Amino acid sequence: MQKDFIPAAAPLIGDDEVAAVERVLRSGMLAQGPEVAAFEREFATHFVEGRTTVAVNSGTSGQLLGLLAAGVGPGDEVIVPSFTFAAVANSVVLAGATPVFVDIEPTHFTLDPTRVRAAVTARTKGIMPVHLYGHPFLVDGIEEVAHDHGLAIYEDAAQAHGAAWRGRPAGTIGTFGMFSLYPTKNMTAIEGGMVSCADEQVARRIRLLRNQGMETQYANEVVGYNNRMSEVHAAVGRVQLGRVAAWTRQRQGNAAFLDAELAGIDGLTVPAVAEGAEHVYHQYTVRIAAGERDRVRDALRDEHGVGSGVYYPIPNHHLPSLARFAPTDELPETERAAQEVLSLPVHPSLTTGDLDRIVTGVAAVMSAGG
Repeated sequence: MQKDFIPAAAPLIGDDEVAAVERVLRSGMLAQGPEVAAFEREFATHFVEGRTTVAVNSGTSGQLLGLLAAGVGPGDEVIVPSFTFAAVANSVVLAGATPVFVDIEPTHFTLDPTRVRAAVTARTKGIMPVHLYGHPFLVDGIEEVAHDHGLAIYEDAAQAHGAAWRGRPAGTIGTFGMFSLYPTKNMTAIEGGMVSCADEQVARRIRLLRNQGMETQYANEVVGYNNRMSEVHAAVGRVQLGRVAAWTRQRQGNAAFLDAELAGIDGLTVPAVAEGAEHVYHQYTVRIAAGERDRVRDALRDEHGVGSGVYYPIPNHHLPSLARFAPTDELPETERAAQEVLSLPVHPSLTTGDLDRIVTGVAAVMSAGG
């Protein structure tokens, strides 16, 4: 009998989310209103120690509006990783600035502080590190560079709901921190984003920019966008907030099981967690020797019914849309990671049987060789 397929990701939507949507639809208040305001307050309390938080219609919108609110624009450079989703560099370009691609460190796939320091120029406005796969970037090193050169830090916390560095939550470290609420993230609002802000001036400017440049109707202060979050999305997000802590514990427990069972397999490296880091395992990302990774991915799917994901197979500086910003120096760790990473299922929907099948499948495929 064909085994049920184990997906790489599985959004969790239940009756409470459905009821919340119905409640909002029946209320007649659908655009940005009391649900959005409540979601902003509750998200801030839950994740970012009460920092002022602004809801928008996507994580990418939050990233762009955050940069604009922080004063990033033409003539500025922002240091970014190439090994991440393209939205990071896209937001810099859309703000009118120049993304400067810098290599990652090999252990946690986040910006290498030493390489960041070497990339600073007179035009550098800030650094946009990514808390990748749910593991925080190396905050101490990045903050040291930022302090020494008078630079801002703009956090991409899209995958890091609940992650922390030495007790400091993701989203409380930079001028702003952007969280994504896309369906496959650790919690969702179906779509949307949240921006936590270090000061009220940045928060107010984001509120203006998301709503056609106005806080008071028809009193447009700046040229803005329509990047508002709907009441429906906020209602779903509020329900998910009540569950995300338990889901995170499940992710961490699933990751601990996978660590214990996979650590001894030749040719495979399990994720490392830095001292002082709280990893929330948006992805459970292993390394497999270059040339073997795709074979393992395909065999897991075809022979064992186990899904997986390759995030990210094409470094940003190789994308046609961003190649014009390609660095003159090589990014060897970025190139190597793009060839070796494989993300195995770690989501809270996994059963004990699913976890056993993942481990059995990986062991069998790895031992089979090419």
